[in-house]
Amino acid sequence: MASSRRLRALITNDDGIDSPGLWALADATRDAGFDVVVAAPHRDASGVGASVFAVRGEDGVAVHPRELPGLDGVPAYAVEGHPSFIVYASGRGWLEPKPDLVVSGINLGANVGRSVLHSGTVGAALTAGLQGWYGLAVSLDTGWTPPEHPHWEAATAGLPEVFDLLLSRDPGTVLSYNAPDVDPAALRELREAELAEFGTAQVVVEHREAGPGGATHGTLRSSLHEVGEQPSPTSDVGLLAAGHPTVTELRSVAAVPGVLGGVVVTSAH
Repeated sequence: MASSRRLRALITNDDGIDSPGLWALADATRDAGFDVVVAAPHRDASGVGASVFAVRGEDGVAVHPRELPGLDGVPAYAVEGHPSFIVYASGRGWLEPKPDLVVSGINLGANVGRSVLHSGTVGAALTAGLQGWYGLAVSLDTGWTPPEHPHWEAATAGLPEVFDLLLSRDPGTVLSYNAPDVDPAALRELREAELAEFGTAQVVVEHREAGPGGATHGTLRSSLHEVGEQPSPTSDVGLLAAGHPTVTELRSVAAVPGVLGGVVVTSAH
């Protein structure tokens, strides 16, 4: 397996620079032997997927140096941009040396099912893969209402095993790792999981008409509703519910040959 001792890890997230989950992840990654640098959005950027949006002023995108709790000596930056923008910028001349891997999280809430497409945590890891780096998205299954004291250590406990798994594969590999929010002693064995067809909750959007004299056509209000279907026991949703940390390899955008089925297309005149 590849040695982690010479590798540089960029730690980011979509919950923002002030998330304790980010700090725990950076600390655990440093303990695993990586050269760590932290760069995360200056405020919450959940649900932005692989967006490369950034707030651009006259002089560019603002970067604020930060000192993070328990991370003395680790360079850290709050960036006024989305997680994938941070990853993209890191490979385009901002960070030297460039990262070898991007570790994104620890997200407050699981990233499961096909809805991982919309996760900023996962988007950062997928963007790393597109640049030929290793990518790892780390999430904690805290349920609908996050607890006051999440078990971040439940996610960090399995990181050495997941890092070994990741680094045994080719650069460009992206893994999504979810852990139940339990005491680490209660964790069951790590399992490979398929993506569920749905997550643990479904977003329902309601259109509310504007009142008399309103300047808009109304508002769209979204809310979460529990999914009634039972997940497959081999899916990420099912395995997490059974107390297993899960790992899933993700693939990003790629062309699929054969769309024309061998039909010869001639130019139209």
